[in-house]
Amino acid sequence: MAVGMSTSLYHSTRARHGAFWALVTGLLLAVYLAVVHASSPIGPVRFDQLFYSDEAAAIIRVLDSANSVARDTVSPSDKWPTLFGMDIELVSRGEVLDKWSHARIEITRELQIVDRCRKDNVCPAGAQRLIDLSSEGAGRSGRARLGFINRAVNLAISPTSDEAQWQVPDHWNSPLDTLQSERGDCEDYAIVKYLALLDTGMSEADLKIVLLRSIFPNEDHAVVAARVDDEWLILDNRTLTLVRDTNLRRTVPAFVLDQVGVWRFVSGSRPPRTRGWAS
Repeated sequence: MAVGMSTSLYHSTRARHGAFWALVTGLLLAVYLAVVHASSPIGPVRFDQLFYSDEAAAIIRVLDSANSVARDTVSPSDKWPTLFGMDIELVSRGEVLDKWSHARIEITRELQIVDRCRKDNVCPAGAQRLIDLSSEGAGRSGRARLGFINRAVNLAISPTSDEAQWQVPDHWNSPLDTLQSERGDCEDYAIVKYLALLDTGMSEADLKIVLLRSIFPNEDHAVVAARVDDEWLILDNRTLTLVRDTNLRRTVPAFVLDQVGVWRFVSGSRPPRTRGWAS
């Protein structure tokens, strides 16, 4: 950086770099998927067939190699005020990052399905449900849009554990499959809300999924955080009420998922007044 470059110009330059590498990521992913589809002896490969396959791992490696440079240019203060007033650090590997990378591919693919539905008027059941849910927030903005989407998704899905539905401890279903089955756990609610809010036109920069530890009941939990007027509001499948992040009680935040990747909350950085056990 040249001596004397202004702070605003510096951040603008970094933002352009981030946008450039995001474009590169999308192009590389599109090329890779095209090759996989073309080379498959049985025709196009469905994402659910790739989920735990070598091809899926290769897709994630393509994404990670393209995103690694972009991640190096991004700090949380450049993008958004930190949630819960806590410090965070970027995660470079692990199960949460792997699952979120798969989920992001699925979210992108299913947004394209919904777009085609609107053009062709021919929709899978899950896509039509998503369109119906998104319409709940159509023409609204701010808290009103968040409130309508939160309510619509909460009422559209019956809470069902992964053990009961999939016979495994933890499974992140695709949002359109969740809407078609009308069953899911907290991660499924959160991913559907994330997709629905994107479909209403909200920016990815204003949307996060937060993984946290609930003190009462004592269990892992997932919610959506959405930014309105420089405040983060929490969309929770347990309530229709929107709560500001700093007012959320009886929780220990663990991870935040967004368009950059996965961030880990730094232990001990949360202000005492917002700690769950101090409320």
